[in-house]
Amino acid sequence: MDSMFTNWVLLIGIFTLALASPGPDFVIAVRNSISYSRVAGIFTAIGFAAGVMVHVTYTLFGLATLIAQSVLLFNLIKYMGAAYLFYIGIQSLRSKGFDSDQSNINEKRKKTITPLQCLWSGFLTNLLNPKTTLFFLAIFSQFISPQTPIYIQAFYGMTCVVITGIWFSLVAVILTQDKIKTAFLKFTKWIDKTCGCLLIALSIKIAMSKTVS
Repeated sequence: MDSMFTNWVLLIGIFTLALASPGPDFVIAVRNSISYSRVAGIFTAIGFAAGVMVHVTYTLFGLATLIAQSVLLFNLIKYMGAAYLFYIGIQSLRSKGFDSDQSNINEKRKKTITPLQCLWSGFLTNLLNPKTTLFFLAIFSQFISPQTPIYIQAFYGMTCVVITGIWFSLVAVILTQDKIKTAFLKFTKWIDKTCGCLLIALSIKIAMSKTVS
């Protein structure tokens, strides 16, 4: 039980750091929050969470199948995941931060968008990001083993869903405040570099961990 709680805490930390690193979801969150409204940003966050739920569901079912049918394939994916985390860690270290121009900010324009449209844009952005699949495989192959009860796996998965919704809702709230918005955009480069270091450390930990046998 202690190890499961430790894994859960580590999962929260790692996943939150991954979310903090600017990417496609962050760009859409910024665009919808600033170009439209805080409410638009929050519904976009709900869409991201729905996309994560889909990724988590098929990832957990896929891992369970791999464990049951091919230990070799499971371990191969584990090492692929470690390599991927190392790669995005390096990319994060090389990042120059988030370019606010990408959000197409135009505070003078008055636009309207429905909550459903915001939710849908968030859902599709997250669901159609091919890197997300390998990311979840990398994460869950580290924290889930053949001995992990199904309810614990589901709890880990729902943790990622909830964190996604909360994080991007906070982004929407923060970025719709002028002073905080400006400061946040300036520090994205350092957020990315910190995440890069931690993701590289995680990839090494995964690669050196005991394989499933």
